[in-house]
Amino acid sequence: MRQIIQMLIFQYKHMRFASGIRIGYLILLSIFVLSLDVSAQAGKASISAVVVDETSGDPVGFASAALLVQGSNVYIKGMQTIDDGKVVFTDIAPGSYAVRITYVGYKDHVTENVVVEAGKSVNLGKILLRPVGELLEEVVVQGTPPAMELGIDRKIFNVAESTLSVGGTATDLLANVPSLQVDMDGTVSLRGSSSVRILINGRESALAGSDVAQFLQSLPANSVERIEVVTNPSSKYDAEGQSGIINIILKKNTYLGFNGSANFSGGSYNNYLAGANLNFRNKNFNYYGGYTFNRRNMVGGGVNNTELLANNSLTNNVSENSRLGLNHNVQLGLDYYLGEKTFIGVAGNLSIRGNDRNEDLFYNYLNHPQLSGSSSRFSRQDEDDFGYEIALDVRRDFAHEGEELLANFTFGYDGEEGVNAFNQDYSAPPSGMYELARINDTKEDGRNVNVQLDYVRPFGENHKLEAGYRTMIRRSMDYQYSQVDSTQGLLPDYRVSNDFDMTSSVHALYANYQNKLTDKLGYQVGLRAEQAYLDTELGLLTPGLPTDERTITGQLDYFRVYPSLFLTQEFGDKNQLQLSYTRRVSRPRGWQVNPFVDVSDNLNHRQGNPNLLPEDIHSFELGYTKTWESLLVTSSVYHRIVNDVTQPIIQEVDENTGVTLMQWQNISRNESTGLELISRLDISKKWDVMANVNAFHTRFKGSEEFNVEPSKGFSWNANATTNYRFTPLFSLQARFEYEAPRIMAQGKGIDNYVIDAGLKLDVLNRKGSIMFNARDLLNQRRFGGYTQSNGVYRYFEYRWMRRTFMLSFSYRFGNQTLKREERKRNGAEDFDGGGEQQF
Repeated sequence: MRQIIQMLIFQYKHMRFASGIRIGYLILLSIFVLSLDVSAQAGKASISAVVVDETSGDPVGFASAALLVQGSNVYIKGMQTIDDGKVVFTDIAPGSYAVRITYVGYKDHVTENVVVEAGKSVNLGKILLRPVGELLEEVVVQGTPPAMELGIDRKIFNVAESTLSVGGTATDLLANVPSLQVDMDGTVSLRGSSSVRILINGRESALAGSDVAQFLQSLPANSVERIEVVTNPSSKYDAEGQSGIINIILKKNTYLGFNGSANFSGGSYNNYLAGANLNFRNKNFNYYGGYTFNRRNMVGGGVNNTELLANNSLTNNVSENSRLGLNHNVQLGLDYYLGEKTFIGVAGNLSIRGNDRNEDLFYNYLNHPQLSGSSSRFSRQDEDDFGYEIALDVRRDFAHEGEELLANFTFGYDGEEGVNAFNQDYSAPPSGMYELARINDTKEDGRNVNVQLDYVRPFGENHKLEAGYRTMIRRSMDYQYSQVDSTQGLLPDYRVSNDFDMTSSVHALYANYQNKLTDKLGYQVGLRAEQAYLDTELGLLTPGLPTDERTITGQLDYFRVYPSLFLTQEFGDKNQLQLSYTRRVSRPRGWQVNPFVDVSDNLNHRQGNPNLLPEDIHSFELGYTKTWESLLVTSSVYHRIVNDVTQPIIQEVDENTGVTLMQWQNISRNESTGLELISRLDISKKWDVMANVNAFHTRFKGSEEFNVEPSKGFSWNANATTNYRFTPLFSLQARFEYEAPRIMAQGKGIDNYVIDAGLKLDVLNRKGSIMFNARDLLNQRRFGGYTQSNGVYRYFEYRWMRRTFMLSFSYRFGNQTLKREERKRNGAEDFDGGGEQQF
């Protein structure tokens, strides 16, 4: 061992990599050496078997196995079979046991009188499961997972069968998930916080560029398989995100033979969606691909009333807007199974998006210092986006059960070019600097690189070590050239013209250790070390500037350690209490740090701040899960402390013109304490309900520097989704959501409620489905609130989409029978072959 460590130190001294990679290399390999040393411990008694289908002889994956005391049938431990149907119970005390195997569509099987002697292993050979007639075929072909499942550290929402979101986008799906809220701009919040990490297939998608909300509004809902919510991620996962991680898993077929599907949707405001997916799978290869066209037309509006308290002037702003997106998405991939222990996957995604955003603003002025009467401002934006992403995943399984090494390399590009034209008319000629016309030419290029290595080494059923390293580099280049009207025509406006480059890089190393103190009390401790850099460069376009003044640079360089601790107490089968603590971070990015001045509303300017500090988050959570035969309830009490809270603050108010400037700043400390309840109730075989209630108290410390008063208050939200099956072929899905007014750093939000409903009819021998849904059935969805800061009182209310109706048809063809040993593997490979290590 000493010689191996000395060799590692010698290699470390002679490496010429970046410091973060050098440290990662040394510590990661040291962990591997340690794991090899630990694995040399003497083996203990174990029971093993292989579960196979009695008819076909194929291994059965995802079956449930339980170890019981012979005679009394007292539950000892349980597991699910892996890809090849293997069952392994380790660390077994001497005695007599029974092994029970259950799986939907098969008769239960119990192997009695399994005698275990000290230090010896028992191999039961093949356990044959007998199908239960026609039910087997129905479960394999048509069976669907429950709406909600609980993982060890996450809640899993299976949304592939969501009738409410058919014909919609991923944004519509997220709005239907418990714990999540989506505002008018598509910004997603988790437990009241919009600082949440959103991943696609376990990784940050380069196709999203700097605006993940816009990307989600172009991603078709029918391309999403499930959504995973992790409210308190361990050190294994990326530390980014104040309130946790949302992982969107896209659909990926692994059915044997040739198969595919096609779908079409059409509805209100000329919204259309059409697409097709093809897949071919044999023993060693899986080829898949798909194409989707989505015409997304969002029609909304709002009101913005701004009062300057110093002179009692009031500006009333009513808006009407539409956002038309023409989106083309292409996915291609190849999976190669090199024997039983090696998987290689290559995948590519292509996105072509065209966006037309129109906004009409109608102003009325009262007691304004320079304006009177009314005015109209018309904004027309034409933008084209092009992006692609390629990923390589490798997974290697080792001889020891559950031991694996996973690697990923991903490169992505996203670029956009656009023109934004503004024209404004006044009922009374304005004086001063008010503009009549403006044209902005914009361009953005973004590149993402992800390199990741993860290692898992179990030492028993509940005893394992995880370790890994990740490098993530994101670079974006934003350019804007603005021209404004004058007596001489359009002339450059260099105040809002710039060339802004930003490079963000994070080098991370983690280790997690999991074990049990007793049969029922387990723990997991972890540590994640991250070296982060944020380099910005602002190029000023003003002619005549000296060379040393044309470029302004900024740099944020910090090293942080993010510990995590989990204690889990089990109470019988499927009931547990878990206490956890994690430290996290929310890094400034994109439009938050870009000093470009947004003049879409010429009376309310917005600007980024390249000097923002990252938020420092400490999260505590106590969760309890109780399961009955037809009811599952999970409850959580959580407390979150956020230092250096990032908020947009009104920095300047020009009392002569009424123009305000809002800029992002680190203002104060925020604490939130809440209680969340999520339940799934099967009322009958035909009727089920999933409900969620989240209540929390928020306290903002305030900031004297930015004139932000302390604030505190209580808020809550609730939702319920129900499914009712009139017949095996005809079903109803409905959802209700209510969000109470929420405390903000500078004010308070308004309440909001919405009702969605949908019908689904399976046709053509269940290969086809006809679906009809109505979103925002009562036409009441809205977002808004009021703020007060620096002598400015503002009330705002917006709607990003009015009530819509959608009619859809989908058809599945080819072989739709999924081999059971692929079910478990498919769950991992939907993470692009790398499993959950991709966080």
